[in-house]
Amino acid sequence: MSADGKLVLVVEDEVAMRRFLRASLQAQGFRFVEAATVREALVAITTHNPDLVLLDLGLPDGDGIALTRKIREWSRAPILVVSARGRESDKVEALDAGADDYLTKPFGMNELLARMRVAFRHHDAELGERAPLVDVGELHLDLERRRVTLAGVEVHLTPIEYRILALLGRNLGKLLTHQQILTEVWGQAYATHTHYVRVHMAELRKKIEREPARPRFLVTEPGVGYRLRDRDDAGRGG
Repeated sequence: MSADGKLVLVVEDEVAMRRFLRASLQAQGFRFVEAATVREALVAITTHNPDLVLLDLGLPDGDGIALTRKIREWSRAPILVVSARGRESDKVEALDAGADDYLTKPFGMNELLARMRVAFRHHDAELGERAPLVDVGELHLDLERRRVTLAGVEVHLTPIEYRILALLGRNLGKLLTHQQILTEVWGQAYATHTHYVRVHMAELRKKIEREPARPRFLVTEPGVGYRLRDRDDAGRGG
């Protein structure tokens, strides 16, 4: 990955973890600024305007979820939560608050860098005009023509199936919660009907996955939501 001198803010109260991240990220060409508390994080964000935020949820003077909401009031910089909290409810709450991704400690540096690449690409696409074409291996989405092909063969989807796939395609590599998908595809009134997503996702996988039980494209985060696998998302289970 070419870091291009991008500035990463690490919000983490563990000194050893900050040192590890500082050494690892600077070795990749990133600039680095750090904060150990919510107060320090808010100062750093307003002072340095980072390109990406790595955020731990357990901070001594406040909660990372609330900090995520605060950041999202005025900044679209990617937020990657890096936390020891592994509960589904924590992941869903963080993503719904505005985080772009969630990585549970302990983690490998290669996986963190891959998540960062995805977050940067998604952010860059939001800033510019996203080309209406999405390619993931042999899966091709033409969002302008509303056409989906797999290995050159057109795939016929129902309107709901297409809307789900198009939503995931426009957010390539980004994990979307069940609630986010339901709200975008069906409307706010259906935000709690999670079985709708499961049923249609199962049908969608039958049409675009060679082995629906071992999906290559539509990745599940159990109890949280789904993502359309990015080319840097290799190795993630379905």
